[in-house]
Amino acid sequence: MLTDFLQAPVMAPWSPFSLHLLLLFLLLLPLTRAHRFSVPNTSFNHLVLAPDQGKLYVGAVNHLFQLSPELKMESMVVTGPVIDSPDCVPFRDQAECPQAQLTDNANQLLLVSSRTQELVACGQVRQGVCEKRRLGDVTQVLYQAEDPGDGQFVAANTLGVTTVGLVVPLPGRDLLLVARGLAGKLSAGVPPLTVRQLAGPQPFSSEGLGRLVVGDFSDYNNSYVGAFSDAHSAYFVFRRRGARAQAEYRSYVARVCLGDVNLYSYVEMPLTCHGQGLIQAAFLAPDTLLGAFSAGTSQAQAALCAFPLADLNRSMEQARRLCYTTGGQGPSGMEEATVEYGVTSRCVTLPSDSPESYPCGDEHTPSPIAGRQPLKAQPLLQLEQPISAVAALQTDGHTIAFLGDTQGQLHKVFLNSSHGQVYYSQQVGPPGSAISPDLLIDSSGEHLYVLTAQQVDRILVAACPQFPNCTTCLQARDPLCGWCILQGRCTRRGECGRAAQPNQWLWSYEDNHCLHIQSLLPAQHPRQEQGQITLSVPRLPTLAMDEYFHCAFGDYNSLAQVEGPHVVCATPPQDQIPPNPPGSDHVTLPLALMFEDVVLTATTFSFYDCSAVQALEVAASCRTCVSSLWRCHWCPQSSHCVYGEHCPAGEKTVYSAQEVDILVRGPESCPQVKGLASPQLVPVGWESHVTLHIQNLHYFRGLPALYYCWLELPGQLQKLPAFLEETSRDSGLIHCQAQQFHPSMSQWELPVPIYVTRGEIQRLDNAGDLHVTLYDCAMGHPDCSHCQAANGSLSCLWCGDGQPACRYGPLCPPGAVEQLCPIPSIDVIEPLTGPPEGGLAITILGSNLGQAFNDVRNAVTVAGQPCNPDPSLYRISARIVCVTSPAPNGTAGPVQVVIKSRPPGISSQNFTYQDPVLLSLNPQWGPQAGGTQLTIHGQYLQTGGNVSAFVGDQPCPIQEPVCPEAIICHTMPQTEPGEAVVLVVFGHVERKLLTTPFRYTVNPQLMEAEPSVSFRGGGRVIRVRGTGLDVVWRPLLSVWLEDEPKVKALGVQPQDVNPRRSCGAPAANPQACIHLESGLLQCSTLCSVNSSSLLLCHSPAVPDGALPKRVFFALDNMQVDFASASGGQRFLYQPNPRLAPLSHEGITHPYHLKPGHVLDVEGEGLNLGISKEEVHVHIGDGECLVKTLTLTHLYCEPPPQAPQPTNGSGTLLQFVVQMGNLRLALGPVQYEAESMMSTFPVEAQVGLGMGAAVLIAAVLLLTLMYRHKSKQVLRDYQKVLVQLENLETGVGDQCRKEFTDLMTEMTDLTSDLEASGIPFLDYRTYAERAFFPGHVGCPLQPGLEGPGEEGRTVTVCQGLTQLSNLLNSKLFLLTFIHTLEEQPSFSQRDRCHVASLLSLALHSKLEYLTDIMRTLLGDLAAHYVHKNPKLMLRRTETMVEKLLTNWLSICLYAFLKEVAGEPLYMLFRAIKYQVDKGPVDAVTGKAKRTLNDSHLLREDVEFQPLTLMALMGPGAGGAAGNSEVHRVPARVLDTDTITQVKEKVLDQIYKGTPFSQRPSVHSLDLEWRSGLAGHLTLSDEDLTSVTQNHWKRLNTLQHYKVPDGATVVLIPQLHNGGTVSQSLGQTGCPSGENTPMLEDGEEGGVRLWHLVKATEETEGAKVQHSSLRERERARAKAIPEIYLTRLLSMKGTLQKFVDDTFQAILSMNRPVPIAVKYLFDFLDELAEKHGIEDPETLHIWKTNSLLLRFWVNALKNPQLIFDVRVSDNENAILAVIAQTFIDSCMVSEHKVGQDSPVNKLLYAREIPRYKQMVEKYYADIRQSSSVSYQEMNSALAELSGNYTSAPHCLEALRELYNHIHRYYDQIISALEEDPVAQKMQLACRLQQVAALVEYKVTDL
Repeated sequence: MLTDFLQAPVMAPWSPFSLHLLLLFLLLLPLTRAHRFSVPNTSFNHLVLAPDQGKLYVGAVNHLFQLSPELKMESMVVTGPVIDSPDCVPFRDQAECPQAQLTDNANQLLLVSSRTQELVACGQVRQGVCEKRRLGDVTQVLYQAEDPGDGQFVAANTLGVTTVGLVVPLPGRDLLLVARGLAGKLSAGVPPLTVRQLAGPQPFSSEGLGRLVVGDFSDYNNSYVGAFSDAHSAYFVFRRRGARAQAEYRSYVARVCLGDVNLYSYVEMPLTCHGQGLIQAAFLAPDTLLGAFSAGTSQAQAALCAFPLADLNRSMEQARRLCYTTGGQGPSGMEEATVEYGVTSRCVTLPSDSPESYPCGDEHTPSPIAGRQPLKAQPLLQLEQPISAVAALQTDGHTIAFLGDTQGQLHKVFLNSSHGQVYYSQQVGPPGSAISPDLLIDSSGEHLYVLTAQQVDRILVAACPQFPNCTTCLQARDPLCGWCILQGRCTRRGECGRAAQPNQWLWSYEDNHCLHIQSLLPAQHPRQEQGQITLSVPRLPTLAMDEYFHCAFGDYNSLAQVEGPHVVCATPPQDQIPPNPPGSDHVTLPLALMFEDVVLTATTFSFYDCSAVQALEVAASCRTCVSSLWRCHWCPQSSHCVYGEHCPAGEKTVYSAQEVDILVRGPESCPQVKGLASPQLVPVGWESHVTLHIQNLHYFRGLPALYYCWLELPGQLQKLPAFLEETSRDSGLIHCQAQQFHPSMSQWELPVPIYVTRGEIQRLDNAGDLHVTLYDCAMGHPDCSHCQAANGSLSCLWCGDGQPACRYGPLCPPGAVEQLCPIPSIDVIEPLTGPPEGGLAITILGSNLGQAFNDVRNAVTVAGQPCNPDPSLYRISARIVCVTSPAPNGTAGPVQVVIKSRPPGISSQNFTYQDPVLLSLNPQWGPQAGGTQLTIHGQYLQTGGNVSAFVGDQPCPIQEPVCPEAIICHTMPQTEPGEAVVLVVFGHVERKLLTTPFRYTVNPQLMEAEPSVSFRGGGRVIRVRGTGLDVVWRPLLSVWLEDEPKVKALGVQPQDVNPRRSCGAPAANPQACIHLESGLLQCSTLCSVNSSSLLLCHSPAVPDGALPKRVFFALDNMQVDFASASGGQRFLYQPNPRLAPLSHEGITHPYHLKPGHVLDVEGEGLNLGISKEEVHVHIGDGECLVKTLTLTHLYCEPPPQAPQPTNGSGTLLQFVVQMGNLRLALGPVQYEAESMMSTFPVEAQVGLGMGAAVLIAAVLLLTLMYRHKSKQVLRDYQKVLVQLENLETGVGDQCRKEFTDLMTEMTDLTSDLEASGIPFLDYRTYAERAFFPGHVGCPLQPGLEGPGEEGRTVTVCQGLTQLSNLLNSKLFLLTFIHTLEEQPSFSQRDRCHVASLLSLALHSKLEYLTDIMRTLLGDLAAHYVHKNPKLMLRRTETMVEKLLTNWLSICLYAFLKEVAGEPLYMLFRAIKYQVDKGPVDAVTGKAKRTLNDSHLLREDVEFQPLTLMALMGPGAGGAAGNSEVHRVPARVLDTDTITQVKEKVLDQIYKGTPFSQRPSVHSLDLEWRSGLAGHLTLSDEDLTSVTQNHWKRLNTLQHYKVPDGATVVLIPQLHNGGTVSQSLGQTGCPSGENTPMLEDGEEGGVRLWHLVKATEETEGAKVQHSSLRERERARAKAIPEIYLTRLLSMKGTLQKFVDDTFQAILSMNRPVPIAVKYLFDFLDELAEKHGIEDPETLHIWKTNSLLLRFWVNALKNPQLIFDVRVSDNENAILAVIAQTFIDSCMVSEHKVGQDSPVNKLLYAREIPRYKQMVEKYYADIRQSSSVSYQEMNSALAELSGNYTSAPHCLEALRELYNHIHRYYDQIISALEEDPVAQKMQLACRLQQVAALVEYKVTDL
């Protein structure tokens, strides 16, 4: 292989070493994963399978791989890259094809010939020729054409054009059927379908074999999906446009007999999947054709349809029969079959038995046949992703389809009659990588091979083994799988040996239940004995006589006996059972029913151990034993829990509760201690006896034993001897020995568990929780009252012996007992105040406050008034809660408690009765949503301890503390707005504020919030507009942040949303950021309420890295998302801007500022989060006014004089930029001292400047006039450039200021355009203006129908439709064009008109129009090659030049809208703004601000800018009415005429409205309004106009003395009926644009003038009669330098916009429009074809075709693109810029000299730079990837639908016919002289058209 490769003459060189490395890598690669094959950096194209060997072959880009069935690589062939060109036939010597270059070789066709054991591989290179290789070893080449002929071009030579094929085995030989799409110009003669040889002297040749002949390849560009065959026929599935180039694409299937080598049997018919789009993939399954269709046109979904092969063949046979026997007519008379592909054959009428006699056609039968009736099917299935591959398999009586989608997923589908179901999907290829149509199933039907561009995968057809158990197998619902019971695995049906027998194989798709054990008998078994269990198993499979089931208990097996559905097994012996787990009385083992080593079904089985049960509960072993789940009994004498029937012989048994046949059983039969017979309470420190009840003693009768009591004291177990006292036969008493207890106690009672034993070991059961309670009187009784109040049964007494304490009575000496307690002691009373009405609950805390409630019932007085205690809140001795009685206001005194007539206890604190008063409320209103912080002012508000507030019925939660003179609470939501009384409750006493109720208002509404963006630093002012905003107490703008590391880094501590305050302290401002319980951080800023409709908020600062989750307004209780308030616009945080220091030397070095200069600050992201109005720049304590803010620049105008330094900054002036919260210091600024000239008077400065200017101008003019010698030309040129540079430097400051103002205006314009958009013309208007530039209105007006013309119109329309069809004939159209151009009377204007009419008529078929244009351009090039090729396309001399212009206009419309339109529009608006800033003479049209010296107003006209307030709105024109009126400021000049003012006012009022939708300036009058009644209508001419010496001056604002700020309004002129037309589009076409420029004219000998009087006619005549060159020279001499500086100033101001426009046109930053690349490539082809090697000629061709023919026109005429009005001045400036663009495109060097026009001097310095841009543009396009024929056609097809105005197309055809009629005879003669046209009967068809259009009766 390597030797063959190295000998290939045209392949790219590879080193042998690198090949060995590649082979080694590829051989090792598949070892890593046996079921996937991939090669890095290699794209796979096709995959085929050799069915007998199972080997696979992968056709890839530049490679061919041979793989084993397991995808291990066996061999590899390198097939590329190759030196090749799609435009050349295969060559030996590269000199035969100079444009050839290294080309990748993609595999286009890969087929296997099993008979000859050959592999057929066809690549993309060498025009798609094929080669044959050996199947066993692909490195062996069996055939490779050395010099292939045209007949051996097989595959498409363009990537993306599909080629499909079949190897057809015939007796004695194999043939090749190949179908392919249209690709490349050299392959235009290759038919879509061919039959080719596989053997013989010329393999792959189609000579002598069938070819599907096509009349017009472009009409029948089939896109093939697949090729398939069965035993009799071959089928080809494809899609293309319908018959005869219909616009609609359809899906088709074609059939050919396998033995038909001439394709006589070719039949095709449409396929339709109901409601779906085009077919994308197909597969021929047995008896069915499966097709995957796109869903509609979006291809976002897909559907699968099935077409039965019988129906398909039946429909094809019907079409064949109709075409053979009835001429294609169906029974209804409609055409149901025809002959397709534009051939001469037609359906015929042969004998009725012809279809049977010629089943595969013959030479005399019509072919190729196309059925008109589609074969229809309903979708079986719909999917979410487009399908790219289909395969199917029939097995076990089921059909399974495999679908591969474009995202790399494989779907398995079960097809069941009329529907399909996806039962499994998996990702095979990389996401986003489509699965190739080569989806292959191996011969065994077990594996599926899936190909993507990156890899080949081997996948199991049925993944049954991956399901490990029966449940997952059945849940998978895989129709190919089922559970093979006796094998115990998920298998395909054929893999289960007994699948045919019942209950042996459970089908996954239908069966739901696995084999299972329904019941067990017994359910458990004692481990000590062996027994049998019975398993109930439904649907148990039947075994052979010598086969058995067995049971497996864990690791123990026992043979099973089967009795119907029951299986009996023996349990394992005890030694085979594992021990119980710790703490358990049983062990559970898996129980499996098995066949051999296969588990059929399984459950669990428990073996219990009764001896282990008693250990589970020591306190009640017997009860636990007999009440357990198991069948256990208790032996009381031996204390054993046993299984079986009873205890050992001689011992009584306590039987299990589960023994239903025994009466005495269960836990109540156990010997047990039932409870205490003595008191449960046992005092500490006193000897006490404990006695217990015992029962069921009969089990121990006759067995004497000692008894013991056991007490579990803390830290010890105390044993007490005891004796039994029998009270009856079965019961008795246990008396424990008396004992004194002294445990360590932390509480006054201690429960101590107690139990009894017989002997010291045998413990009796406790029937329940058995314990005694030890108590200590001293614990919990701290005083006398507590002690005496203790339970009498405790016998506690207050003992005064030694240290007084509470003791157990017998422990206190008799004389030490105190019967009376001390007097009460009062420690605390609260509250200390209360209302005079009483009813306040007072809490009294102290000691000895009574031993019972009765002691204090009437014992309490407060300030001398009775106080009624509350029994529920009384605590013995410690607390009294009583309710006060009424008392006079001001009453005060202590609290007294008297117990049992003893001396009272008196408090040290006094209680005061005071009357709380409510005085006022602030605020007095708030939103009904609540949340308002309400302050209630009053006196004595700290009355009582329980103060609550209410607003109406709603509580108002109080913010602590309650202060004496103020209560603060927050209102709650209210259902309805309205007034509510404020109520404060002091205990049970109410106080109402009746004088000032609180008013709930309607909730505030937020309607607008802007701006919606801020820097992260925050501080930007957000204006929030709405209603009812002034009712909000604390409006906040908040943001929630999530990012815990960033939040923690802020050091923010959690804070209460409502922190506790102190009385008298001022309210603290809310913290900027607080933690929320959700873990988020909330940062807020407090908004200020500007008015009821405006809030001013500052955006909160956000730390870098923290992620904003939500931005919202918190309006008290309301939260409104920012997006809701701003109309859906979410709030966005932008990164903080970065600003560079002013001085390039660093931030510490001062920046030297010249007075009058504008400061330019550079940075990044400057305007992302702020506008220029919000930026504040300070120099010291002075402000630098911000003029312009862009993304990267800030321009500000510093104070004219140096300001003072700020405090603390020393003597330096610090330059500080403030952007919201961001304060950026950019270094110090130092003002430079002004020059001495500044001390001169202004007049002296002007004089000196004028003198210097005149001097420089004189030097310039002398240089231009007297330097003639050729050696000095370069020196002159350089000197002129230097002088121009000096002049431009001189006007630099002025330019900067002008530019700053202009950028400010453009920034505002950009903001306006965001809402209204750039006023692009709609495509229809744009196309008409581009095609017919001389027509202002509609170029094609439909003819009006007169009475009785309806029938005539129908006939004419029929004729024009036939003319449209005739134009689709390329021969007719070319003959028509050439004939017209040969006529002497056919003018240049006619040529342009006809070319545009053709462009319009053929717009819906741009591919065809492009082909015509290419042909004509080729003819034009051939014509100019023999003359002067550089002159080609220079002028519009033939139709093709205009066709090219129109074609570019069509193709570049999208580029204009998306890329170039915006900078071009901004340039136009910048020009308009600059022109309007200076005076413009309304008569002469000359302006002070211009680029064109011929339009320069040279006189120095004084003017003042004014701002007029124009009224706008429905009520602006009337005197009365309530309609809303807006004031719109309009900038004008006092020297403007009234018409000029109206234009400027209209521009402001209709700022975002296209010009065609505005009212005409001449339909309105301007009215000046002053005061209430002052209305004055202004006009250009009226009785007040000044006339002097036959000169009448037009009226201006200065004439009327209109002041600055005056109010004006535009009103309809009276003769217009009082209405203003807002649109000119009602009739479809405007009547034309009225130019507002007034013309020079004489009215009765009076001449009009505006700013200057026109020069005398005689002088103008002299100049008019001179030559153009002399006029330019005269103008250059006449223009002084001061005027040249005006032009330079205008040029400098506009420079950025000119650069942006040129950059957009000539930049390759965006992909070049496909049409430009296509055109330039075609021009390169023409140059190569005609041997033109001069690069200058090619440069001229490209310049003439694109830049000068299209872009110069766009630059000069923006009204062709935008809906705008272009004035003469703007037109003149655009002409200068367009001329600069033209000069930049010229090849010759651009030099200026004495004869150069002034307009060319302006851009002399920039033109060399622009030339470089043009050259780089051409070079970049040449180097970019070429555009394929299909890509261009696809783009053109999309554009074809843009212009759909049928009436205009008919009018275009009518106009075309007028030209035909004019030269009718000449055209007929030309058609009759052409032999091909004679065969096509073109002249006859034209005569038919003439007969219909001209309504002539004819025999035709």
